[in-house]
Amino acid sequence: MKTQRVLTGITTSGTPHLGNYVGAIRPTVRASRLPEVESFYFLADYHALIKTSGDPARVQRSTLEIAATWLACGLDPERVTFYRQSDIPEIPELTWLLTCVTGKGVLNRAHAYKASVDKNNAAGEDPDAGVTAGLFMYPVLMAADILMFNAHKVPVGRDQIQHIEMARDIASSFNHLYGDHFTLPEAVIEEQVATLPGLDGRKMSKSYDNTIPLFVPREQLRKLIMGILTDSRVPGEPKNTEGSALFQLYQAFASADETAALAKAYAEGIAWGDAKQMLFERLDQEITPQREVYDRLMQDPAQIEKTLKAGAEKARGTASPFTSRLREAVGLRRLDNVSVSAPVKGGKATAPAFKQYRESDGQFYFKLVDATGQLLLQSAGFASGKDAAQTISKLRQQGYAALAELHPSLALHVDTSTVEAALSHFRETNT
Repeated sequence: MKTQRVLTGITTSGTPHLGNYVGAIRPTVRASRLPEVESFYFLADYHALIKTSGDPARVQRSTLEIAATWLACGLDPERVTFYRQSDIPEIPELTWLLTCVTGKGVLNRAHAYKASVDKNNAAGEDPDAGVTAGLFMYPVLMAADILMFNAHKVPVGRDQIQHIEMARDIASSFNHLYGDHFTLPEAVIEEQVATLPGLDGRKMSKSYDNTIPLFVPREQLRKLIMGILTDSRVPGEPKNTEGSALFQLYQAFASADETAALAKAYAEGIAWGDAKQMLFERLDQEITPQREVYDRLMQDPAQIEKTLKAGAEKARGTASPFTSRLREAVGLRRLDNVSVSAPVKGGKATAPAFKQYRESDGQFYFKLVDATGQLLLQSAGFASGKDAAQTISKLRQQGYAALAELHPSLALHVDTSTVEAALSHFRETNT
């Protein structure tokens, strides 16, 4: 079975709460243990600067808290690549390379930017009042996070689907200009992951100030749970599970049998105080062992720093050579190996390149061209872009040896030795 790369990041702008744990941290830790999955987990501290401008202590503290939380919840840095975004200098460099192929019109359509513009327009202010270039460029930075490691899958909430689609568009634009370098990522929506209600019944969110921090001391956890908003039904009066924040919180941590038992107690008129005590005991049962690890880690930030630095070194083992290849592709090259025998045409790439495209017949095609733009190899039509991309990938990995198998869908336009030399380029550069 082919290894799948999965990438997940958390912005370091706040303290992890129960909603983060159930919606992101717990499922991603479980996913990191799956076979045939290569996982990348990062602390998105560059992204945090968009939300926390002028509050550097908050970014630092949140980075520590989130790193400690992931580790306390069972993330194994020996099994996954666990790193801090700002420790990978190749990411901002890739952001600039992608910026140069991204249309401003694409960024104009980003939800976060449009929401800011709409808010300003409604207030009668300048459309871009208070909008930083960081907010505007956020989708490109997110694309760089994903494309740097050629992630196949990116678990996201529904509000982030657009960013994955934009990353695909940006990758396609780059691939079209400079050859097939980036995998087109796919969003993974976890339909079964619950959105937890907060203390007031609304979605648990820092913006509503209704969160339950994940690793607060035991007695503070109990106090917060006892403050969850409920209706006025008295003990002995049947209660509805639907719409009950308390029940939804319990369900997110309990087994099916435990959940059924609480539902039965609701129907029999359990007192709210007793139901809250059940929730507290169930939460405390799961969280206490993790809290103990978390508290130890928070007392040893040097150990967390060491772990993140080791993760960064591991991540850069992939990012650094890949960035060198991208620099070569766009023309950021040494001058002592300039080829004078094969001049560049129109400033385009001077290495062999695959070009994938779609014709008016609805079919997907690709071609291989050399440094001067001469056509070397032309494909027949494919029903889907994915099929065309997979054929390109096979040629890049197997080289000329793949031609015999793929011959019916390919046509050579020059002698076989020239095509063989061009395909060897991809294998030599380990693409």
